[in-house]
Amino acid sequence: MIPALIILTIVIAVGLLLYISHRLTHHDRQQLENTNADNRVNDSTDNTDEQCCGMHITCERDSLLTAIGDDPEYFDDEELDQYAGIPADGYNPDQIEQFTDILLTLRPDDIAPWARAIQRRGITLPSSVRDQLLMIVAEERQKRTQ
Repeated sequence: MIPALIILTIVIAVGLLLYISHRLTHHDRQQLENTNADNRVNDSTDNTDEQCCGMHITCERDSLLTAIGDDPEYFDDEELDQYAGIPADGYNPDQIEQFTDILLTLRPDDIAPWARAIQRRGITLPSSVRDQLLMIVAEERQKRTQ
């Protein structure tokens, strides 16, 4: 009977030590993951679209609509410079169609850089075009991750 109690005590003690060890390492791992997630969120505004995971709408908005750099790139769309300073709701249907036509003629790899170039040039996209742009970029990123 005494050997059985000794074995039972040892099993309980080992189980307790393993439980405590697991809780401590799980807690540390969870804190590390939370810290890494916070860092990824903070870094997503500084990264380009190739580095962004594309799985979060915040990442897409920040990486696409944040002006990075000084010199804007042109995508054969110099005519859009006349719209600099116009608010998103200040466009007429013909102007919105002009933005849409340019967006839809871009290659998929050029869409995100075009959005950043537009932002750098001081042009605010019409709301419907901006929503369409975000949808296209999200679809492209989803294709790349599959």
